[in-house]
Amino acid sequence: MKSLFKTLCATALLAAGLAHAQTAKEVRLDFAYYSPPSLVLKKFGWLEQDLKSDNVPVKWVLSQGSNRALEFLNSGSIDFGSTAGLAAVLSKANGNPIKGVYIFSRPEWTALLVSKDSPIKSIKDLKGKKVAATKGTDPFLFLLRSLHAEGLQKSDIEHVSLQHADGRAALEQGRVDAWVGLDPLMAASEIEAGSRLIHRNVAFNTYGFLNTSEKFARENPDYVRKVIAAYEKARKWIIANPEETARLVAEEAKLALPVARLQLTRNDFRHPIPGEEHAKALKAAAPILLEEELVRKGTDVNKVIDDLIEPSFAKSVVR
Repeated sequence: MKSLFKTLCATALLAAGLAHAQTAKEVRLDFAYYSPPSLVLKKFGWLEQDLKSDNVPVKWVLSQGSNRALEFLNSGSIDFGSTAGLAAVLSKANGNPIKGVYIFSRPEWTALLVSKDSPIKSIKDLKGKKVAATKGTDPFLFLLRSLHAEGLQKSDIEHVSLQHADGRAALEQGRVDAWVGLDPLMAASEIEAGSRLIHRNVAFNTYGFLNTSEKFARENPDYVRKVIAAYEKARKWIIANPEETARLVAEEAKLALPVARLQLTRNDFRHPIPGEEHAKALKAAAPILLEEELVRKGTDVNKVIDDLIEPSFAKSVVR
């Protein structure tokens, strides 16, 4: 009887181990026009080449903003999503089980824009005005922080919740007074419509995080590392080939070349490992989530940030 019991236990443990080590059936990633490395990676197919020997296909899904990427992660329709750091914190605080495993860039990808002939010159001039920004994204949180810094509240403006591309159109068509933009749409509006950046603060832009679900990280750690290795190849290629990157981004995102060049000047690709630098920046931004009641009262946002940032995968890959 004891022998049979031991055999059954051993079999069960072996089955559990095999299930844990099971190869992923496919790896699903987003690509986003605000994430140049994702466009490079999708264009050259380096991840597909790396996973070919495992017979694991790669699926690409377009994310039009952090909110969409986080929705896709939460629903399980992608395994990796490109988002702003603070947007990831907000989503995780509200129950989305994700880990930030890589930093795809340090961008200044959002600022406040008005039309070329607008009399608005500052944040304080927004009082009573219509301002477009996509909820759940860095531009929206940038808007809230900028208002608070000038002693204003969200209630002092008329917030119009539009996806990024629709916000640009609304500004250029005069349906809103201001728009908190996102590159490359922001750069395109500057160059093609003469829109003006009237308020910038790079410290209110949070980092570009590549996130994965806790489940995927737990069950497929090797594939997390392989995805990061592919992103590393794209990052190094971008640094070595700035003009070729601009052309590639312009082609993939259907942008004019000057727009892609402007977008890339506002990205720093040098520090890909998530860590204390990013935690510090996010914790400085965290109070806005509580003040605006975007998370449940009493949420320990600092703990959420510490739990989000997972440097171990990138540390094992980045050289």
